[in-house]
Amino acid sequence: MPDTALLAALRTASCERPYPDGRAGRFLDAAAVAGLARDFALAPRRVEIAALDSGICPLRYARNLTAFSMAEQARLLASKAALVGLGGLGGGLLENLVRAGVGVIHAADGDVFEESNLNRQLLSRLDALGRPKAALAAERAAAVNPSVEFVAQAAFLDRAGMDALLDGAQVAVDALGGLADRPALVAAAAGLGIALVTGAVAGYTAIVATVLPGGPSPADLFGGSGGTAAEDVLGCPSPAVMAVAALQASEAIRLLAGRKPALAGKALIIDLETMRFDTIVLEPGPSPGKAG
Repeated sequence: MPDTALLAALRTASCERPYPDGRAGRFLDAAAVAGLARDFALAPRRVEIAALDSGICPLRYARNLTAFSMAEQARLLASKAALVGLGGLGGGLLENLVRAGVGVIHAADGDVFEESNLNRQLLSRLDALGRPKAALAAERAAAVNPSVEFVAQAAFLDRAGMDALLDGAQVAVDALGGLADRPALVAAAAGLGIALVTGAVAGYTAIVATVLPGGPSPADLFGGSGGTAAEDVLGCPSPAVMAVAALQASEAIRLLAGRKPALAGKALIIDLETMRFDTIVLEPGPSPGKAG
């Protein structure tokens, strides 16, 4: 529970009003959160956590409840996610994680926006072509939810960089393109003992899965990283990219809220051309040094 002075200030700054379903509630609006953060020298998310702990809902999360309890919303605000990639999948993921109230998000992408990104990448704009994706992501996160502590590196990460980015996170999220860097990300998440939520799009076909430490990854199904990436051959239409980003975000948020993963050891295979969704079980591959 928050200290007595903060609790009193929270009660004074909040107001009674109904939830969207008509239940009585007590709420704290964004201006009040910012004011209390300034008055008590706290990060805004700490004010929101204190409000939730005392039964007051920050107004921006009113429609998250009862999808999440107050305790789960507070847990989201106290959590950290690591996001690798801020392009098509990464932009959609960031939007969902920020709006859900994931308290700390560390991300990385060394690329800049190009005109060919405009068909699908939520963060891309005509007036931002040539600017780093990391910079646009930071601007978007701050504009949507300033309570989220978002830090983005304008860098492509090697394995050591991935280890550093994922350190302290409860969930890693894979928004990479192609296959080349995915094994290093899988290894980094496994080495730190955290789940990795992964996704990929090629045309209107897509895949989403959760890789537990030491568990199988969909990337294992596709062999090496040589050749042309499937998304370059089949394209990346916006509906497929946005759908996969939403599904990945849903699974990541589940995990950060303290719930069990829905796709651990499984892969959701999506065909938006036929609107078919199938779930397959991923079998662990052979151990290193053993015959397959």
